[in-house]
Amino acid sequence: MLEKIEGFFDLCKARGLTGEQGVLIPQANLKHLMLREDVVQAVADGRFAVYAVSTVDEGIERLTGVPADEIHRRVEARLEGFAGQARAFAQSAGKKPWRTATKK
Repeated sequence: MLEKIEGFFDLCKARGLTGEQGVLIPQANLKHLMLREDVVQAVADGRFAVYAVSTVDEGIERLTGVPADEIHRRVEARLEGFAGQARAFAQSAGKKPWRTATKK
C-alpha cells in the first residue's frame, strides 16, 4: 500500500499538487503507515491528503461529499429504473417479465 500512496503522490506532484488530491486508506492501517518525508511534508502543508476511513460509507462520503444514505437511495432508484426497463422490454417482446427465484 505504501508504494501505491507514494506512487500516486509522485503522479500528482508531477502534474502539480493542488491541495485537492489525496488517498483513502483503512483506519486500521494508519498506525503502521510510514511515508516518505516529502509526502508527509505535503500533507502537513495541505497540498496532499491521506484520509483514514473506518467504513465504506465513510469513504463514499469523503469521495463524493454526499451523505452515504443519499448515494444508496440514488443507486437503488437507478437500479429500480433499470429493472423497470428490463420488464418493459421483456413484455414488449412477448416474454414473461424477469422475476426473482422463489423456493418451491
